[in-house]
Amino acid sequence: MSNNMLHKANTRGHANHGWLDSHHSFSFAGYHDPERVHFGALRVLNDDIVTGGKGFGTHPHDNMEIVSIPLYGALQHKDTTGRQAIIKTGDVQIMSAGSGISHSEVNASADDSVNFLQLWIFPKKRNIAPRYEQKTFDVVERINQWQTVVGPQENEKNLWINQDAWLSLGNWKKGSAFNYTISMDGNGIYAFVIAGDVVMDGQSLSMRDGYGVWNKKTIAFTAEQDAEVLIIEVPMTF
Repeated sequence: MSNNMLHKANTRGHANHGWLDSHHSFSFAGYHDPERVHFGALRVLNDDIVTGGKGFGTHPHDNMEIVSIPLYGALQHKDTTGRQAIIKTGDVQIMSAGSGISHSEVNASADDSVNFLQLWIFPKKRNIAPRYEQKTFDVVERINQWQTVVGPQENEKNLWINQDAWLSLGNWKKGSAFNYTISMDGNGIYAFVIAGDVVMDGQSLSMRDGYGVWNKKTIAFTAEQDAEVLIIEVPMTF
């Protein structure tokens, strides 16, 4: 049985609504591929560009951990917990939908586009009280090293997630060789190349490619060009 899953950037689902240009690594909305429904507990990885002044109106969620990572621009968030916030490059946001929450996400600029990644991860415990948290991270601390931005332990270093999952970002210089070690037995990693070119576990990956690996403890990488990589470590069964 194969222990990997390759999703080249140009094979992702795509929907262009004018105000929203969205690429889906996994089945979402009008895009459905029975071979690409989820990777373990990772259900959605969307790469969204929203034009100035536009966005997603108020809509509900429940029992899902939702993470947003702006790549450029800024996003305005409002939800039924009473939170109103703006997230921008360097920030990471997490929302536990839990027993039920409604929220909106709108481009904070009237003129400039915003590009952000949104991930949905199945929760460990269902029907918890809805919660929202965001944090600004120093991008210098991810140069040639992994910076954990989301994890299952509550601490000052990262955002807490209701799942045995870790999200880490790394900005790797051309020629650097590096590893990622699984934090918990039974987890796999899905690597998403935000920019640049890397070789992961012998597989060449370019900008916006995704590659999942499981049943391995340590995965080796090499940066063929300067590269920015997001690692999503999740339980493969949940």
